[in-house]
Amino acid sequence: MALPLKSSEETRREFLARLGLGACALTAVGVGLTVLDYLEPKVLFEPPTEFKAGHLQDYPEGTIKFDEEHRAYIVGGQGGVFALSAVCTHLGCITRYHADEGVIACPCHGSRFDAEGSVVHGPAPRALPWLEVKADTDGNLTVDTSVVVPHGKVLKV
Repeated sequence: MALPLKSSEETRREFLARLGLGACALTAVGVGLTVLDYLEPKVLFEPPTEFKAGHLQDYPEGTIKFDEEHRAYIVGGQGGVFALSAVCTHLGCITRYHADEGVIACPCHGSRFDAEGSVVHGPAPRALPWLEVKADTDGNLTVDTSVVVPHGKVLKV
């Protein structure tokens, strides 16, 4: 003979049913949010690789200017202007120009480069890359940090 159901057992069953439905609803909301997040593009907006570096007249021979934002040196050399990457070829540290010594030095591991980016003292395995420098008809300079040019390619004055 079956015992009659008590009202407290019915409420426990209802509670567990509501708890199960709530867990399913919470899971569905989580899945929906994950799908919406997946559908949103994850684009990394990088700064432009080209930047304005002033005028040709700003770079007489022997001038070295550091552009910290773009990690580049703009150098007034013999016969023209050229640009060097300021990123050390050893482990990627940002170098600094020491005017008193006339060298570009890496603060991390002691590499030293001359004003043309050639290695003077290791452990850097390669010279600093030369970057493309262009001038418009008025003599305004533009440097492109994404274009590496051969050593010695100078923008003629």
